[in-house]
Amino acid sequence: MNILAVGDIVGDAGTDMFLSCIETIKKQHTVDFCIVNGENASTGNGISRRKAEMILQGGADVLTLGNHTFRQKEAPGLLTHNPRIVRPLNYPPETAGRGAAVFTAGHIRIGVINLLGRVYMDTVDCPFRAVDKVLESMEADLIFVDFHAEATSEKVSMGWHLDGRVTGVFGTHTHVQTADGRVLPKGTGYITDLGMTGPVYSCLGVKREITLERFITCMPRRFEFADGKSQLCGAIFHIDESTGRCENVEGICMV
Repeated sequence: MNILAVGDIVGDAGTDMFLSCIETIKKQHTVDFCIVNGENASTGNGISRRKAEMILQGGADVLTLGNHTFRQKEAPGLLTHNPRIVRPLNYPPETAGRGAAVFTAGHIRIGVINLLGRVYMDTVDCPFRAVDKVLESMEADLIFVDFHAEATSEKVSMGWHLDGRVTGVFGTHTHVQTADGRVLPKGTGYITDLGMTGPVYSCLGVKREITLERFITCMPRRFEFADGKSQLCGAIFHIDESTGRCENVEGICMV
């Protein structure tokens, strides 16, 4: 069984890139289930109802989010009523939406958990304790964790924490694909960051002239997403259905 995880979709350029090539990728790699991080899909960050529907109807089976989850004003209602969107689990209990859910692909139950890191990020509950608790009751054949975090050390630590307890752990948020896709000793597939689905000639999806000016002058400027030529980055987890163990993690980047 092949599970595709797609890295942070950024703006209209990233959305268009995903919609234009996802079916080709699915056919080429015989993808059975697709998890997409969409927390930067809308202008101004976050995800709108329109963008969520476009991505879900266009080929994603489930959307995960991150630190920009509530940047769009319609987010609370969207998360409450759309069961195919999963926001970070370690937000406070009163937060709208769900941090974990189980989906089906044929006869296979696939659990998806979204976590938010704490190093250089928002003040939230401990992601390690949060995932421990939800795993106690989750009934699924395969389980995948999107760890939306800044620090590579925190992401790697989560991989070791969950080795043998989930099928796959992938990092999002930093928008640069890492070259460490591998299977950990107890059978969990892992990659520190999937990379970004968005404009190539940019700085992490933002117009490069804006980030350059900010670095050179130290003066604030509002970020604006770039457009033009785009890429789709992610990883495919090749799974042995009989054991639930990952056999290989294959990074992909289509331009």
